[in-house]
Amino acid sequence: MRSWVKGLALTLLCWGQMAVAGTSNVLVVGDSISAAFGMDTSQGWVHMLQQRLDEQALDYQVVNASVSGETTTGGVARIDRLLEQHQPVIVILELGGNDGLRGQPPAQMQHNLAVMIDRAHAVGAKVLLLGMRLPPNLGRRYTEEFAQAFDDLVEKKDVAYVPFFLEGVGGVEGMMQQDGIHPAAVAQSRLLENAWESLESLL
Repeated sequence: MRSWVKGLALTLLCWGQMAVAGTSNVLVVGDSISAAFGMDTSQGWVHMLQQRLDEQALDYQVVNASVSGETTTGGVARIDRLLEQHQPVIVILELGGNDGLRGQPPAQMQHNLAVMIDRAHAVGAKVLLLGMRLPPNLGRRYTEEFAQAFDDLVEKKDVAYVPFFLEGVGGVEGMMQQDGIHPAAVAQSRLLENAWESLESLL
């Protein structure tokens, strides 16, 4: 009897380990927008993404590796360790906004994003790129070059793409925090919807 119970326990343990091992990771590498700046992380769109996956019984675990203030240069510095640690099947890149706000060359931002995409692909992960657009006060020429850097990159790389992640949020009254830079809590569900359609095709 004891041997039967022991055998059953071992079987259940193995099933549990298989279930954990079978969970696929979705890695989010972003900046303050994905780090839920100015609010509890449970209010952020990344947390909402996990909730939606759970509600739809999709066996994915979302790993939020977003850092407020992060640039694409910082992302390149961290990406190898993150890929090795979490072994994701999907990588969501939400970076570039801070590069633009700091006036960094769009070509350098594009190069950094390309490096991260290539390294994700090298380990077999699919990539969703969440693009950004800059406010017009930064100058027409620069903002156009910035947007074009995202668009040109997508033509070269096999990635899912959202051209403007803050569509319906950026510059919309009531959707931004008082600083005018970070989305408010009320905008987080819109951010999730902006990402969802492109992400769903990768799941």
